[in-house]
Amino acid sequence: MRERITRREQLAGMAFAAPYLIGVAAFLVYPLAMSLYYSFCNYSMLQPAIWIGWTNYRHLLTDHAFHTALWNTIIYAAISVPFTLALSLLLALLLNQPVRSAGIYRTIVFMPSLVPLVASALIWQWLFNADKGLINAALRPMLHTLGRRILAPLAGALGAGQATVESLRHITAPVWLGDPHWAMAAIIFISFWGVGQTVVIFLAGLQDVPRELHEAAEMDGAGAIHRFFHITLPMLSPVIFFNLIMGIIGSWQIFDVPYVMTGGGPGRSTLFYSMYIFEAAFNQLRMGPACAMAWIQLLIILFLTALAFASARKWVYYA
Repeated sequence: MRERITRREQLAGMAFAAPYLIGVAAFLVYPLAMSLYYSFCNYSMLQPAIWIGWTNYRHLLTDHAFHTALWNTIIYAAISVPFTLALSLLLALLLNQPVRSAGIYRTIVFMPSLVPLVASALIWQWLFNADKGLINAALRPMLHTLGRRILAPLAGALGAGQATVESLRHITAPVWLGDPHWAMAAIIFISFWGVGQTVVIFLAGLQDVPRELHEAAEMDGAGAIHRFFHITLPMLSPVIFFNLIMGIIGSWQIFDVPYVMTGGGPGRSTLFYSMYIFEAAFNQLRMGPACAMAWIQLLIILFLTALAFASARKWVYYA
């Protein structure tokens, strides 16, 4: 094997790598650099950019819509990420059992993640329709029975007023996407719909858990719960960590589903961070603040990811 590479071979290697390097420079490095520059400019895309320094960042401190979008995204991420991980792990444990037709069940769980997000959003928009949606159609008889036979008599027995008793008799189904209190809950619920990919990753991790560890623990008298917390979870910790990182990144980039279903309403109750960046950039033509928000979003994701990596030393076990 030759130790020295001729100049001809160097040029050939650079020529083969050139298309990739040009693509990275044109579609990644240059847009990143320009977005950082525009975050310090007053730029509407219709006129030349004007340098204004930190003004865009300072204005975000007093932008009520920015605070709303930031808070909504924090709530969504704080609820959807841990519950999605827990649900995915539970489904993976169930699908990992040696039962007949296990492949069919795994396919059923994975298939929703193959549906395009826009199509999923349109389907769920109809399901959550307050008047004709299937969800409220199923809830109405249940709420009617609950109110008339349980809650109203119980309130009357406890001495509640007649108005309270009557209101309990006529409990109505939520106006999911038209009520600020229920719209966020609906968006979070939809996040559980596409857990198929996470379930598949957990299933792959469960296949790598050494069976001899379970057999040895079972011979020592360890029960299923004890084996789960002391064998399965530690061995799955790298997989949990990976899904956690992907969940953090995905939750802070949520856009498609709420944009199609609610457009950020009602009353900006489902206005998420990426949606406000899009609104500022392309609806209001405020490219400077939009770029500033994008870089703040990047810093938030990097910070949360760094926290996850710092905590991984205490709970992630690599065999």
